[in-house]
Amino acid sequence: MGNIDPSKYLIFVFTAFCFSFIINKLFLSFSRNLGGRSKNENIVRWSSVTKPAFGGISFFIVFLISYSTFPIFFNDFSLLGDTQVLGMLSAGVIAFLMGLADDAYDTNPSLKFIVQFAGAIILILTGTHIQLFDSIYFNYIITILWIVGMMNSINMLDNMDGVCTVASISAFLGMLLVSNGSVVSNSMFIMMASGMIAALFGFLYFNWNPSKMYMGDTGSQFLGILLGSLTIHFLWNPIEIESKISISKQFLYVILAFLVPLSDTTTVVINRIVKGKSPFIGGKDHTTHHLSYLGLSDRMVAITIGLISFINLIIIYFMTKVDQLSTLLTIIITTYAFIVFLSLFLITKRTHKKGA
Repeated sequence: MGNIDPSKYLIFVFTAFCFSFIINKLFLSFSRNLGGRSKNENIVRWSSVTKPAFGGISFFIVFLISYSTFPIFFNDFSLLGDTQVLGMLSAGVIAFLMGLADDAYDTNPSLKFIVQFAGAIILILTGTHIQLFDSIYFNYIITILWIVGMMNSINMLDNMDGVCTVASISAFLGMLLVSNGSVVSNSMFIMMASGMIAALFGFLYFNWNPSKMYMGDTGSQFLGILLGSLTIHFLWNPIEIESKISISKQFLYVILAFLVPLSDTTTVVINRIVKGKSPFIGGKDHTTHHLSYLGLSDRMVAITIGLISFINLIIIYFMTKVDQLSTLLTIIITTYAFIVFLSLFLITKRTHKKGA
């Protein structure tokens, strides 16, 4: 994190957490007048109880606070006009508005995809894109796939109390762990990631089972594009202090940080295609649902996801302390990730009749 005083981040995180908690508390108090989620019968919710979906609004407010108060904390006004920061701000705004419209009016999935695509294009045009290949066009294509895929993956993971919130907190923490061993050109990104961790913890109190509110598409769409874009800077394109990061380490950072949402999305897509169903239609066939079919309570499912995420963070931290991953370590970590995915996938096969 360079020469920036970490205590300033801690002060900001505590302040952002308080804002998030208070905002969600206020929205919950007004929820009877403002209404709740799940008006459309085509929307599939794990819980049969209609609850307000205002969590995403607190995420967006804290995000704006992160952006606007950065100069106050660090006496640096130059980053407010940074092209990449403005691009992330613009992409976040359209994702937030799309999610807000979807929560209110259940918009057409095609329109949602167009907005997701537009958000990815905005990021690319403002300099945020994955840098893996010599061909810039291949980099653009994989960036679009990553952003659109992440927005849908986070949206799909928001299917049970606390699960998506815990997984998102873990992903942001993973980014900050990697930032300690890399040269991050824009400290505003650290501010944004720190702010979202605070916002998510402030929301988790209301989203933990039995939850009082959901994050809704407003939250999952906004989180998806912010996670996707910040991952590009922290995990896809990091530059280590000692040497340029290896491709294998680069991929493993991403896989570990998003192991839960990637495993869930991949499993759901495979299972639905095999059954001749559309992957984009909601259902109670997610990996988290099947953990419940095994007998775990909703709270235990969230705790299980949290434990997996915690183990992933430990591995990421270990990786940041190793200059170069040996072939053996690479195989071990890759095998671990595959075992987690395979375990979650096979659970859906064992309980497929219950989850059909």
